Parts: sequence; C-alpha cells; structure tokens
Amino acid sequence: MVLKKLYALLLLIFFLPATQAGDAYVLKFATLAPQGSTWMNIIDDWAKKVEKESQGRLRFKLYPGGVSGDEPDVLRKIRFGQLHGGAMTGHGIGYIYSPVRVLEIPFLFRSYDEVDHVRARLMPEIREGFRKNGFELLGWMEVGFIQLFSQEPIYSLEDMRKRRIWLWQGDPLGTAFFKASDISPVPLAITEVFTSLSTGLIDTTIAPPLGAIALQWFSKTPYMTSIPVMDGIGGLLVSRKFFDDLPQDLQKLLRQTGEEAGNRLLVETRRDNEKSLKVLKQHGVTFTNEWKDSDAVLYDLRDRAAAALAKDGYIPGELYARTRQDLEEYRLRKGKK
Repeated sequence: MVLKKLYALLLLIFFLPATQAGDAYVLKFATLAPQGSTWMNIIDDWAKKVEKESQGRLRFKLYPGGVSGDEPDVLRKIRFGQLHGGAMTGHGIGYIYSPVRVLEIPFLFRSYDEVDHVRARLMPEIREGFRKNGFELLGWMEVGFIQLFSQEPIYSLEDMRKRRIWLWQGDPLGTAFFKASDISPVPLAITEVFTSLSTGLIDTTIAPPLGAIALQWFSKTPYMTSIPVMDGIGGLLVSRKFFDDLPQDLQKLLRQTGEEAGNRLLVETRRDNEKSLKVLKQHGVTFTNEWKDSDAVLYDLRDRAAAALAKDGYIPGELYARTRQDLEEYRLRKGKK
C-alpha cells in the first residue's frame, strides 16, 4: 500500500506543469534581427542577464534571423503557443495595436528629439493598448530613420514611380502612402527581399542604414536617398498569457530587464545607424541629397495617407491630429517651426 502511494506521488510530480514542479520557464522569443547584428547582440545579452538573475528559473530560447518566418508568421505562432514573444518592427506591431504606428507616419519627424518627445507623451496609452490586445510591452526600440536604397538614383516622386519598389506584404501604412503617391509597389515578405533584388523582381527597397547592412541589401543597391522617409519603430513583446503565468518576481525581472534592453537598443541603434553611413560610403554606395519635390508636396502626401488610414480605422484621425499638434507646439518651444 505504501509503495502504491509513493508511486502515485512520483507520477504526480513528474507530470506537474513546469510552473508547479519548479522547472525553468522557457520564453521562446523570435526576431528578424540577424545573428551578430546590433539588435541581436543586445537581445542575447538580455537573455543571459534574465537567466543569471533568475538563477535559471527563466531562460530564453531565441529564434533570430527570421528562422520562425516573417512577423505575421511569428504572431500566428504566438497565438498557437508555439512561441511566446518577439522583437517586432512596426509592421508586426500593427497587427497587435495599430494606432502606435502614428509614430511611423512618413515625413512627420525631423529629428530623434522630436520622436522621443512625442513617444514619451503617448507611452502610457501605448502600453495599455498592447495589454488590451494580449501583449506586454517589455521594452521600446526602433530600427531608425528609413531611407530609400535603389539600383538607380532617385531624386523625386516621379523617379520612384518608375522603380520596382518593395512594399512589406500586408502593410496598411505602406500601402496608404504608396497609393497617395500614385506608386505601384511590389508586395513581398521581408524574407524574400534579398533574393528579389538579385533577380530583378524589385530594384528599390526601404531600410535604415544599419538594416541595409545587416540584411546585405546594400550590396544590391548602389544608391541611397539621404532624405529620411520615416522613423521605424519596434518593441520587445511577450504574450500576456505567458507573462501572467509567471510568478510576480519573474514578471518584475522581465519588465525591468526588458526596459533596460529597450533603452540600450535605442541608444546603440541610433549610434550604429550613424556609423553605418560611413560603412556604406566605404563600400561605394552613392548618397543622393537632392530632392526635387517641395516639402509641401511631401506633407500633402503624408496627410492624405494619414486620412486614408483613419478612414480604415488603422490609425485614428484624432490621434494623428493630437500628435501633429503636440509636435508643432514642441517645435515652437524649441524655435524650430
């Protein structure tokens, strides 16, 4: 009888979930960032710190370089429980909480100071927006100001209309801007861009300098248009289901270290984007600084794209108007109107 009870107890312990049996929690975390890139190096450091400070109770299993697919694929896997989180760009973030992409409206910001000011004002509602949609925002990041990389020089919107330009497949923000600009892009998953540049399916792409190097797109595009199109956002995200199942001390650790990793990503991404400009020049990329269209033309396209996104319910018109007003007031205070 005693042996039977002991056997039953051993079976119970063996089949208990990890949360009850005292085993490590494993956070399966995916990103498009290639191994060895600035972004992936920081995420690696973050994972090591969490494992060390939790004494092995919480560890990461990382899936870098798009091995888990494009960001929509990653989000599907999170919904099915195959993954728990990821480092997302604005494209993936838009599937979770699209209003935050007001920070990616083309030709809105002129400097990182402006970006930081507006984002700080919006951050409480951004965090709450993610929570309401099943995710915890652990850290904020960005990919940086995005430029055009092309196989022929681009000096105007008319030049863009002649190019086979990449659109991230399924991206409403990019679709709205290109439609307002009367440009017909080529929709592709990000994982198909390098091959498509090689085969000629596309001849123009958009990326921050650091991303163009990390993904090797610059090797196929000898021209970069210096005018920044937009500031690409990003976030370190984990599903609320996984997060809520963690003990409170591990939740606190993940939040604290995630915020630290996000802050480091902001600083080092901006620094390395600046360094990447020198690397691109060293590799023979020609920067085109002249742009024929006036600011007024670009701002009109921006506002028409924003109106289309508001009509579709992707970015509320009220939020865009509030962001514009906040930005204009900030510029007045700084004497940069």
